[in-house]
Amino acid sequence: MAGWEESFHRARDGALRDIRTLRDLDGVEAFRIKYLGRKDGLLTDLLRRLKDLPLEERRRWGPEANGLRAEIEGSLEARKRDLEAEAELARAVGPSLDLTLPARPYPRGRLHPLTLTLERMTSILSRLGFSWAEGPLVEDDWHNFEALNIPPEHPARDLQDTYYLQGKAGRTPLLMRTHTSPVQIRALKASTPPVRVMAPGRVFRHEAVDATHSHVFHQVEGLYVDRRVTMADLKGTLSAFMKELFGPSTRIRFRPSYFPFVEPGAEVDVSCLICGGKAQGCPVCKGTGFLEMLGAGLVHPRVLEAGGHDPAAWTGYAFGIGVERIAMMLFAVPDIRAFYENDLRLLSQVG
Repeated sequence: MAGWEESFHRARDGALRDIRTLRDLDGVEAFRIKYLGRKDGLLTDLLRRLKDLPLEERRRWGPEANGLRAEIEGSLEARKRDLEAEAELARAVGPSLDLTLPARPYPRGRLHPLTLTLERMTSILSRLGFSWAEGPLVEDDWHNFEALNIPPEHPARDLQDTYYLQGKAGRTPLLMRTHTSPVQIRALKASTPPVRVMAPGRVFRHEAVDATHSHVFHQVEGLYVDRRVTMADLKGTLSAFMKELFGPSTRIRFRPSYFPFVEPGAEVDVSCLICGGKAQGCPVCKGTGFLEMLGAGLVHPRVLEAGGHDPAAWTGYAFGIGVERIAMMLFAVPDIRAFYENDLRLLSQVG
């Protein structure tokens, strides 16, 4: 047995090594005779001697030997085709082409900065217990506004001017979604709490494009609904998220703010990444020590009702954060337009 196994390993290692060194069709044929020849092929001889092994060893090594034979035959056939193609090319172009010259370098692709940032953010949230949720880019007015406590006459609609489409879903017009918050409603209607989801995706607004605004950008939404969820849960989650995203010394603070779909609402600031929160003469945070980062709050009772759940029994929190804003800070990009211009001078520095 030991002799057969040793021969098997020697034949396998030798075949896999030799097949990489084949340089012409004569070498292919010599390799085939050496390892696969009917009379004296090394692998053929091993398969022939397999019957002399005990039953248990035959059961173990039979599939291994047959698999190795199939692998060698497949690799040999592929190498033969490559060599035939090279020979045909050499005949077609004549002796002036030196096939031994190294190929021209081909630039290696890499992930876009926004993709890297989004993957980093969602990876952290997944470790915090959030599962991935998605919704359509084309939304109806009810999901995008009314179910989120933004009725037709609400002034908050002026801040989310968007692109409307021809056609209607039922009796409500269709539009390009202005935020990822409609996924909150879809997730609540599809599930019974507890619900803990993140909703990454592209959103659209009728914005004047400048260094910090774009008519197309990306958000990551977070939603957690359960019994007795409080602002303390929200702050603990966001603190852990920001520390993992920007470093263990990162601090956050809440400032009261208004968002129609949460009550109470808060702007969440992060300690300045440039001055470390020291604020002395920092031009980025303008001496405050903090940078405005995202909006958050406890889910409004009307939003819970729109999702089909009793606000007296369930509570939750939600937050939304822009991917481009995080990417600009992580990669020190001063202009949001740089992410969409496909300038290789930027893209080649990231990833």
